[in-house]
Amino acid sequence: MFNRSCVSQIKMTTTNKPIKISSSSTNDALIDQLRACQNTEEILKFEKWFNSHIESGKLYQSICELLKNRSISRALASRWLLTLIEDRDMTISKLSV
Repeated sequence: MFNRSCVSQIKMTTTNKPIKISSSSTNDALIDQLRACQNTEEILKFEKWFNSHIESGKLYQSICELLKNRSISRALASRWLLTLIEDRDMTISKLSV
């Protein structure tokens, strides 16, 4: 499960097996965690943690699944996805020569 406050409160540990997201209570915890992120930096920090510790895929895939299942609003999903996409675009543009 996730802490209620954003990534700064998550204790980073190493594990042999990543966490797998599948239950509705875990989805609720994911939603709470994302809602706790107050700015772009916190969302991106949480994405980095999520993508390296959760077995069920990348954060953007989980957000899309929550949206598809109508667990979150379109506005909330678009805010989170836009943050992730803009970060990817900026990273790609820095790599371009």
